[in-house]
Amino acid sequence: MGTIIAVVNQKGGVGKTTTAMNLMAALSDMGQRCLFVDLDPQANATSGLGFSQRDIEHGIYEVLGGDHTAEAVMQQVQGHDFMIIPATESLAGANVELVNAEDREFLLERVLGPLKNQYDYIFIDCPPSLGLLTINGLVASDEILIPVQAEYFALEGLGQLVSTIDRVREHIKPTLKIKGAVITMYDKRYNLSESVLWELYQHFPGTIFRTVIPRNVRLAEAPSHGRTIFGYDPSSRGARAYERLAREFLNIDQLIS
Repeated sequence: MGTIIAVVNQKGGVGKTTTAMNLMAALSDMGQRCLFVDLDPQANATSGLGFSQRDIEHGIYEVLGGDHTAEAVMQQVQGHDFMIIPATESLAGANVELVNAEDREFLLERVLGPLKNQYDYIFIDCPPSLGLLTINGLVASDEILIPVQAEYFALEGLGQLVSTIDRVREHIKPTLKIKGAVITMYDKRYNLSESVLWELYQHFPGTIFRTVIPRNVRLAEAPSHGRTIFGYDPSSRGARAYERLAREFLNIDQLIS
C-alpha cells in the first residue's frame, strides 16, 4: 500500500506548490511510483506541469462529483514518469457546491483509497485555505507535509492549521500524522531568526526536515515554462535541494518501516 500525503499551508506564497511538484518529480526520478492530485482551484500545479486549461476537459472536480473516474481524467506528466489528476476552473466552486453532499469530508478519500496499492506516493496539493477541499485532502491522507517560508510572518496561522489537523484527528481520522515541515525560500544572506526556529519547533517538535530549500530564481521561472526544476534547470541550486529533500524523505520512510 502506498502513502497519501497532503501538502498544505493555508498561507499563500510559501512555496507549497513548488515543493509538491518538485519533490514528487524527484521521487519519481528515483524510481518511486507517484500520482499527483491538484486540489487547488488556482490550478498552479496543473499549469506548472505543462497543462493548459483549454486542453483539459475534466479533472478532480468531476471526479469528486462522481461524473468521471480518477483513471479517466489522469494525465501523464511530460518528462517524468508520474501521473496527475489535474484541476480545472470548475474546482473554484467546489467549496460551495459540495457543501450539501453526503459525507462531504470523505469524497476525496473514496476516490484515492482504491488507488493506494498502485502507487508508492500520492501527493495532494491542497488550496491555501482551510475550507472543504483542504479538509478533504487531510481526511484522504496518511501524512501531512507543511512547507514554511523562512520568514517570521510566514508563520502566522500555523497555530490555526495545527488546530484544524488536531480536529481532523479527533473527529475523523485519528491515524493522521505530520510528516514534517520544510523550510522554503531560504536566503542565506539573512539570518533565520531564533524566534522563527523556536516557533517551528513548538508546532512541529522533531519533525523539521534538515534539507532547506533556497530562494532560487530558476525555481520561480520553471512553472512558467510548464516544467519542474528538473526539466528546466537540473543543475540549479533549487534542483539539488529538492534532490536532497527527496533522499531525506525516503530515508525517513525506510527508518520508520
